[in-house]
Amino acid sequence: MPQKKNPDVPELVRGKTGRVYGHMISLLTLMKAQPLAYNKDNQEDKEPLFDTIDTIKGSLKVYADMMAKVDVKKESMYEAAFRGFSTATDLADYLVRNGVPFRDAHEVVGKAVRLGVESRRDLSEMKLEELQQFSDAIKEDVFEVLTLEGSVAARNHLGGTAPQQVQTAATEAKNRLLK
Repeated sequence: MPQKKNPDVPELVRGKTGRVYGHMISLLTLMKAQPLAYNKDNQEDKEPLFDTIDTIKGSLKVYADMMAKVDVKKESMYEAAFRGFSTATDLADYLVRNGVPFRDAHEVVGKAVRLGVESRRDLSEMKLEELQQFSDAIKEDVFEVLTLEGSVAARNHLGGTAPQQVQTAATEAKNRLLK
């Protein structure tokens, strides 16, 4: 009998965060006076610690089982990533790199997003002249940063989304697991 897909797994795992946060607060409260004295109250650290470990292990297992059955719809994901002006920050960064103070860049982006909302278009779908009405610092190369690929690649720093950073992080994680 084929196994039934459970779309509720991420929501159920997310629900576990309250329990784990509660354990963290318990441990922080317990450890609060440690610099002053060592008391027998430390015996109370076992239950929240071990329950947190069990909760995380269980959550990782159900996520691993779920991910093996995920059907990725690349085109749908790509389209969804465009909704919500996800490249607005990239436009602000672009303006700052071109000498516009951040407070002014923020205002320019706000105006551009307002136009996008009113006209139901993403920033990348606007004409150069439309964007230039908000700032003279916007040139033809702006469309290089208003793509999803450009946005992802722009975060080329430790922990960033650039493909090079993701590959490095994945390799490091795999190496840690294989030790």
